[in-house]
Amino acid sequence: MRCVIARFPFELTKAGVLESMKGVKPEPVTGDSVIIGRRHYPAKQVGQIVTRQDRRDFSSGEVLRAMALLGFTCPTAPEATEPAETAETATAKIVDPVQRASALLGAPSSV
Repeated sequence: MRCVIARFPFELTKAGVLESMKGVKPEPVTGDSVIIGRRHYPAKQVGQIVTRQDRRDFSSGEVLRAMALLGFTCPTAPEATEPAETAETATAKIVDPVQRASALLGAPSSV
């Protein structure tokens, strides 16, 4: 099947993708993914291996579209409703430089 990824045409087949991904260890999935066999691969990793292009040259959406057309399952990352407060945002609220440094180092505040 002809797919266009990063403005380049590729002739991809399901068997060809399975062969390309054989023996490839999946990276941790943090966003969109493609299920190949029984493994979950990040969409960008699949795109890089199948197209031999740099990950910055294409979007995960292009890879997901192509893989879905080939018959692979492509779960998308759930949308975050509210961002969780991180240590950096919590310490950014502290005005006193001594307390802020203490919070960044993980020590209890002395004041």
